[in-house]
Amino acid sequence: MTNHDTREAWLLHAIDLLKPLFAAKGYAVPPCQVSCGFTSTGVRSGHIGQCWSKKSAANGINQVFVSPTLANAYDVLDTLVHELVHAVDDCQHKHGKEFKKMAIKLGMVGPMRSAAAGPLLKEKLQELLSVLGPYPHGHLKVHMIKHSRTHRPRAKCEKCGYQVPMLKKFLSYGPPICPKDKVEMTALGDWEAY
Repeated sequence: MTNHDTREAWLLHAIDLLKPLFAAKGYAVPPCQVSCGFTSTGVRSGHIGQCWSKKSAANGINQVFVSPTLANAYDVLDTLVHELVHAVDDCQHKHGKEFKKMAIKLGMVGPMRSAAAGPLLKEKLQELLSVLGPYPHGHLKVHMIKHSRTHRPRAKCEKCGYQVPMLKKFLSYGPPICPKDKVEMTALGDWEAY
């Protein structure tokens, strides 16, 4: 068992240990830079890993990120395998049939967007964890605040059906006049709470 000082050292060691698993199935893991970080879609997307193609990086090396919200070392390693499949493919086919072919050959199961280790691969990953040692990371507990989406007040012409959203600063003026029918429009929604 090895003790690593940083998450990146642990992740790089994990890649070295995973390379033979890929090689046994006929795939070469390219050089990768790997780090613990949020995906480009942000924390709210729920994505726990991301691989960037070589052409996206100035140094021409695949960039892999594993979410800091993952607390369990096994989940980190499982996510890393998924992202390394993308690195092998250089992110060319997303989760399409080429990705699926590689993932299944490696022992991954489930919908390809969230493909994870099946029973045999899971055993191999558990063995690698005993060599890797603890993942030196305090996971982030990200609290999602759900904002209540209140619909903006609107005004509607009862004659022609024309509707217009109202800005807060103009609510005190009351409903506007319809530009077509020249009649006062009807207030829709909660003008008081907005």
